[in-house]
Amino acid sequence: MRSFVRVVETGSFSAVAREENTTQSTISKRVAILESNLGTQLLVRGGRLHSLTEAGQNYYERVVGILRDLEEAESEARSLIATPRGKLRVSVPVMFGTLYIAPVIPEFLSAFPEVQLDLKFSEKMVNLVEEGIDVAIRLGDLKDSSMIAKHLGDDDLIIVASPTYLEKHSVPQHPSELRTHNCLVYSLGASGNTWTFSDQHSDTTVQVAGNFQGDSGCGLMEMLLADAGISFMPNWLVAPYIQSGQLVHILQDYYKNYPINAVYPLNRNVPLKTKSFMDFIQQKLNQNPIL
Repeated sequence: MRSFVRVVETGSFSAVAREENTTQSTISKRVAILESNLGTQLLVRGGRLHSLTEAGQNYYERVVGILRDLEEAESEARSLIATPRGKLRVSVPVMFGTLYIAPVIPEFLSAFPEVQLDLKFSEKMVNLVEEGIDVAIRLGDLKDSSMIAKHLGDDDLIIVASPTYLEKHSVPQHPSELRTHNCLVYSLGASGNTWTFSDQHSDTTVQVAGNFQGDSGCGLMEMLLADAGISFMPNWLVAPYIQSGQLVHILQDYYKNYPINAVYPLNRNVPLKTKSFMDFIQQKLNQNPIL
């Protein structure tokens, strides 16, 4: 039953096989046995995509809730002995995960030795249900209302450039002056070429332009350090370079709040392993002097 539900959610026998560390044929046999026991076909097999029969759709809608209730009951039973255990799949942004999550993972695993952590680094907004992810760290404003969010902390987006770039160009005194500068844009960000800043009184929105945009914070950092322009960057990423003098924080009265959240699928009860991970990361982020 679980294998069938995951095949429907992922659309792939092979994806479920990877999740369960088995073969595609094993998953296919499980679904075939289920169909034989029910006496009806649930899935129409295709080359890469599989569609539900009418009976399969009805069966899926009934059993997905049953399985969720079963998982919650099992979670509640485990929580009575207060020992987080089992495989935990976590998705984190590449650079933030590398700099702030990965360094504290050994301590987490030492504190919770019965948890097996699968940490997935990706800049993509992965679908937690389809990918079988228990929890994801998300940076910035949240868009997916189908997930539950736990607020872990806050940071700011700030405006930075290298000293050499600023020596060659005028130092902007107001966000509106950014229109005359080469602005480096993070292409996966919600704002794109529209930068919105807050100050003590109001919000300011500026349309910026430049000769470079990229989907990697690392790539933007390289461009900044190469004196290529100005960028709107998270403080957690640029703070060490500001402290070393490699970058300059300009227009310091203007910023944008940059929340850090953990998101997880909608369930009435959160598995203890997931709750323990989120609480641990929240504590570590709150202790970090940069954030």
